Amino acid sequence: QVQLVESGGGLVQPGGSLRLSCAASGSILSINSMGWYRQAPGKERVLVARITSGASTDYADSVKGRFTISRDNAKRTVYLQMNSLKPGDTAVYYCNAVITTGLGTIGGYWGQGTQVTVSS
Repeated sequence: QVQLVESGGGLVQPGGSLRLSCAASGSILSINSMGWYRQAPGKERVLVARITSGASTDYADSVKGRFTISRDNAKRTVYLQMNSLKPGDTAVYYCNAVITTGLGTIGGYWGQGTQVTVSS
């Protein structure tokens, strides 16, 4: 079994910052790419940022220059530092990881989601 557990969401005022964390656990041989997606009410889930095992990063245009994704391979954890938050960033944020399990299978896994609300 593989689990992704997110933390760090909450309510923040416009212009504020939050840091999301997502830790992977279970029967894991290796973690390939890790990323963050978000889903606003009534909208589809979309990519926010992702990072490869080689630390290459990719960002949605809407968050470039404000969000930073990073990972700690020893802790099997991915982070999303979110600065200069806007009301439009309000959404449920989901962690995603492509993982090779101890059985040798490769699959995409999702966390349970964490709510981020940007409001005054």
